[in-house]
Amino acid sequence: MRTIENAPWSDWAKNAILRGFIRSALIMPYKMRVRAFGAFVQRVVAPLTGYDARAHKQLSFIWPDMPEDERTKLVKGVCNNFGRTMIENYSGAKFGKQLQTAKVDGPGMEALAEARAADRPVLFVTGHFGNHEAPRRTLAQQGYVIGGLYRPISNPYINAHYEKTMIEMSGPVFAQGRRGTTGFMRMLKGGGMGTLLFDVRVNGADRIPFMGQPAQTATSVADIALKIDALVLPYFGIRQPDGLSFEIAIEEPIEHSTPSKMMIDLTTRLEARINANPEQWFWVHKRWD
Repeated sequence: MRTIENAPWSDWAKNAILRGFIRSALIMPYKMRVRAFGAFVQRVVAPLTGYDARAHKQLSFIWPDMPEDERTKLVKGVCNNFGRTMIENYSGAKFGKQLQTAKVDGPGMEALAEARAADRPVLFVTGHFGNHEAPRRTLAQQGYVIGGLYRPISNPYINAHYEKTMIEMSGPVFAQGRRGTTGFMRMLKGGGMGTLLFDVRVNGADRIPFMGQPAQTATSVADIALKIDALVLPYFGIRQPDGLSFEIAIEEPIEHSTPSKMMIDLTTRLEARINANPEQWFWVHKRWD
């Protein structure tokens, strides 16, 4: 493994450990690896990294009246889903094969077909829910090419292979920043399709109510859509009760209005998904300050 200039040794070590666990999991049959890695993150990684404590804290903030035993059960489900999502996204063709049975449906399908026929830019928008890469991978298998704009992981060693898995999903990916955003916009302006996740905290951004509490939320999705007249389609990869299969929901387009109103509408869509399946949202993220 090559060293990266200015990256601390600890980053190299953390990546080496993570890659070791990922490689070990990838030796297993697909269904076994997904279940095993979910359990591994739930029982080992989450307690060591404090992810479970953070999930507990944020759940207490949003639902203070939730009984402790119910919250603990929910946190376990959150961390398990986190682990399953991670190893699924590293499973390449085997994850793709699993998604071949996914049900793809929703009121946005007709609008998507019309935009594709008219070479109109399409912005798919989702949150860290279920498996957020499942919709992009599933649509890619139907012939769609969908790029992505993503926030790089602070550990450059981990980010390198994380980015590689996203590229293999469908289309190019661009790191956030001036250069990456320029490339992403260039792709869209030619009638391309891209995906964005909007549910991470962006310091200094507008505060929009999310799950009943103000959360700093970037308006990038709306800003881009209004600038190039892109169709905005929320989509979600909803994990099914067997823990392995997915439903891909393509929702009604978000109507163009003001950036603030559009982000409120998107937030409302994600909130509905979280309320229906709270264990599938990544409560381990530092969403509220």
